[in-house]
Amino acid sequence: QERLVESGGDSVLAGGSLRLSCAASVLTRRYWCMGWFRQAPGEEREWVAYIDDSGTTRYTASVQGRFTISADRVKASLHLKMNSLKPEDTAIYYCASRIIDNFCYTEARRYDYWGQGTQVTVAS
Repeated sequence: QERLVESGGDSVLAGGSLRLSCAASVLTRRYWCMGWFRQAPGEEREWVAYIDDSGTTRYTASVQGRFTISADRVKASLHLKMNSLKPEDTAIYYCASRIIDNFCYTEARRYDYWGQGTQVTVAS
């Protein structure tokens, strides 16, 4: 059983920055894919970004150029640096892992383990 713990959520003004972290022992494994998802009130969970064990990254169009996903295998931590935040980025952010192989997907159902989420609120 892998455990994921997010931190770093906060309330900021539009244009501000935040760095989310996810403590993830799965990063010490040989094969993995890690993703960030978010869920706004009344909305479905939305894929934000992913990174695989080779360092390949991908982002949803609405955050491309503003968000950066990274993974520190030594510290077993996943990060999401969020710049130029907009009110529409307001959501609970979740990290998720897939360890059966290192293929990454944008569908939440493809991921095996989830954190409890951290709230990001962006005020205009």
